[in-house]
Amino acid sequence: MLELRPTCEHYNRSLPPDSLEARICSYECTFCTACVADVLHNVCQNCGGGFVSRPIRPSKNWKGNNYLGNDPASTTVKHRPVDPTDHHTFAATLKTIPPEQR
Repeated sequence: MLELRPTCEHYNRSLPPDSLEARICSYECTFCTACVADVLHNVCQNCGGGFVSRPIRPSKNWKGNNYLGNDPASTTVKHRPVDPTDHHTFAATLKTIPPEQR
């Protein structure tokens, strides 16, 4: 099940479960839209993958107990600020390759 992490790993900015600003990679690394665009350049610092909008888990029990009340978002903060120099070197060639081809 998707973890729904509570904050941006770089800025430590709050990203509640219903946030339209949350972006994730395939390993659920979680960053805000500003970080993905301005700091990471759509290259995950942890795996080199790209980002997509994080899905929003329903807040109400519409069907089968598949909702936040039954499966709450994580409260564990993973604050791992990006080192701009290291990431620039790491992402230099990757950012020119579309995420689906990395």
